[in-house]
Amino acid sequence: MTTSPDRHTTPPVAANDRSDPAASPRVKLYRRRIAIDHPDPRTGERLLADALGAVDRDALQGILKQLVKASVTAQKPDEANLAFMISMMKSIAPRDSIEAMLAAQMVSIHVLAMRCAHRLAFADDIPRQDSASRALAKLARIFPAQVEALNRYRNNGERAITVESLTVQDGAGAIASHPVQHTGMIVTEQSVADTPMGAGSVSPREAGEGELVDAAQGATA
Repeated sequence: MTTSPDRHTTPPVAANDRSDPAASPRVKLYRRRIAIDHPDPRTGERLLADALGAVDRDALQGILKQLVKASVTAQKPDEANLAFMISMMKSIAPRDSIEAMLAAQMVSIHVLAMRCAHRLAFADDIPRQDSASRALAKLARIFPAQVEALNRYRNNGERAITVESLTVQDGAGAIASHPVQHTGMIVTEQSVADTPMGAGSVSPREAGEGELVDAAQGATA
């Protein structure tokens, strides 16, 4: 007797499951319009808006139009390039309008940087190499600044800073240190004792840490 093998099928993901990037629809470009590929246009708009951090239809249409213009290759919008940019925005997962705009700028800067890298790879003379390398260097500096701006915004403008303070007493020896956290700043206090100043030791003046000691003590007071 012949039996057919069991077929294990994965149940479809719910339309409102935001944890799965595939839950948001793709975007298709036509000659005069941008279409969201979803059986239900309203559901498709909502899912894509949630994925891109757009608060309403106007915000969603605005972001999509700007991404379409940034995706242009050979003077024409590139659907594959647009799909990549939208996918990168989804992975960043913007949570509001500010993050949505930052994410759109980040993916656009990345695309431009890769274009400059392409130009540099095919530059066959010094002037073109210099032009492409300068543009690539500027864009490469902008991108990490955008990443930092997004991280600081998500952390309510606070950034953890580690400051090392050095306390030197008469004689030196074992080093004891412990971190102190105060208003978003992490201060590491170090005290040196029971070992005379000599080879391998650094004076407070040379280390430039005298003022940091007072600041650390004031912060922990």
